[in-house]
Amino acid sequence: MASAWTGRLPPSPPVVRRRPALRHHLLGRLGPGLITGAADDDPSGIVTYSQAGAQFGFALGWTMLATLPIMAAVQEISARLGRVTGSGLAAILRSVAPGWLVALLVGLLVVANVINLGADIGAMAETIVLLLGGRASLWAIAIALFCSGAEIWLAYKRYVQLLKWLTVSLLAYVALLLVVHLPLRAVLAGVLVPHIPAGSGAAGVVLALLGTTISPYLFFWQAAEEVEDMATHPGTRPLRDDPDAAGPELSRIGFDTWAGMGYSNGVALAIIIGTGATLHAGGITNIQTAAQAASALQPVAGRFAAALFAAGIFGTGLLAVPVLAGSSAYAIGDALHWRVGLGRRALEARAFYAALATATLLGLVIALSPIDPMKALVWSAMINGAVSAPLIAAMVVLGSMRRVMGALVLPAWLRALGWLAAAAMAASTAGLFLAPA
Repeated sequence: MASAWTGRLPPSPPVVRRRPALRHHLLGRLGPGLITGAADDDPSGIVTYSQAGAQFGFALGWTMLATLPIMAAVQEISARLGRVTGSGLAAILRSVAPGWLVALLVGLLVVANVINLGADIGAMAETIVLLLGGRASLWAIAIALFCSGAEIWLAYKRYVQLLKWLTVSLLAYVALLLVVHLPLRAVLAGVLVPHIPAGSGAAGVVLALLGTTISPYLFFWQAAEEVEDMATHPGTRPLRDDPDAAGPELSRIGFDTWAGMGYSNGVALAIIIGTGATLHAGGITNIQTAAQAASALQPVAGRFAAALFAAGIFGTGLLAVPVLAGSSAYAIGDALHWRVGLGRRALEARAFYAALATATLLGLVIALSPIDPMKALVWSAMINGAVSAPLIAAMVVLGSMRRVMGALVLPAWLRALGWLAAAAMAASTAGLFLAPA
């Protein structure tokens, strides 16, 4: 239940009770970070990982290890901002940045999210057609209605549990490795020896992989979910007002975030290895859609492997579509002083839920339109990159300000990784814009 933050410290109510002991157990320590990490492996991301594996085999596997530290650091900064201040990311930005700049960043975020929503809904629909038959357009409509309805009408605690269970669907890509032949020496060389293969396109794919793993919608979502998580535990306050709780909570955020991002990149690595061992080895080097990757697997690796891949696309899509739509609604709502939060009833936060449903509907329109999904995703990647670098830099600055964080400013190592991530995203974006068409 995010709220506007004015930069002043309001009187703090007494702490009624601490969080239950489950928070200190393994499963209780996994939440926003796990869901955010799993949502990063959305169907459009799967296309990028599949193309990397199909075109270059195992050679780009090292990128998933290289991007993990900066990816996890950025998400931990997002989570800390939300948990320490008790406000969503757009609300914090609004308190210190010009309104026009916040509006520009939020507007670009929403445009990129809607394009991704269209690609993800379309990929899920095509995958269901592969598995069950029917018309892709009807499945796309059903998917959009289901995802919107679940976010609007399910109780928040139950909805979060549903999202946690959906993260299990990504294990389909790990299971894929158990049913295909893996040349161990070649796999280890690709994962552990950083290099960019000679030839056309390798550098572009590396840039695309970086842009896929670090996306602005994840920043807004994880910060907002930390605020939502506070609302589900009565008596908890922003850590800035309750420093005694900072130790265990920041430890929990670190564990949750690094575990979630490790899970995300581990699954992405499994996709690169799996498609490298099957599609690349079978001479299939050009993948345009997630459904195409699944169908191409069948003659190479068998029907079971193809079904596993397709099931993973559908499962992660059910996770990613709500996160994309939800992050848009949180960003818009926080920027415009709305009542926001999936923990609120629909009538309490009508504008927030209307924004969420509208984002999904616009994504559906793109999925049903004749727009080339791959060209749309290229533009989405450029927009995300253009937003990511300045947004990460702003987050590092905000996290370093005592005015914002009180005594809980970001540690030096986290600030350093944040600046490294901002520089990497700036270079990645420049590379995408300068690359030949």
